[in-house]
Amino acid sequence: MILVTGGAGFIGANFVLDWIAQGNEPVVNLDKLTYAGNLETLASLKGNANHVFVQGDIGDSALLDRLLAEHKPRAVVNFAAESHVDRSIHGPEDFVQTNVLGTFRLLESVRGYWNALPADQKAAFRFLHVSTDEVYGSLSKTDPAFTEENKYEPNSPYSASKAASD
Repeated sequence: MILVTGGAGFIGANFVLDWIAQGNEPVVNLDKLTYAGNLETLASLKGNANHVFVQGDIGDSALLDRLLAEHKPRAVVNFAAESHVDRSIHGPEDFVQTNVLGTFRLLESVRGYWNALPADQKAAFRFLHVSTDEVYGSLSKTDPAFTEENKYEPNSPYSASKAASD
């Protein structure tokens, strides 16, 4: 069992669809269903026992603790984010709440869950946080592609909040 956050967004939903198509491991899919979430993308999974959808926020520690205790995932993949640059300029608070504080609360819940695991399960557990190339700034058409060696140079509330969550 894995827990995917933001699994109704464009990238998260495609990850969930591919994950389920590739194997038999169930997914608990937690998504707040803001402007970016679209359950229609997941319509093909309706009735699929390997997909459990939960509408909720990564900032809700009680919900996270309950999902972790109930489903006992071996991994968490965090796609949850506010992610629109223009929206972040006009209203940055949602970006700080989700991308910084929400990620922090998710990490704290997962840390508590992980601390209680037996040693072999701790060693095998994985947490994957999905970021964005926007944390590195902007590229011109002639610049080489970003790599993990580039310095962070965020230039919007969105990219700054994702850099903070990283």
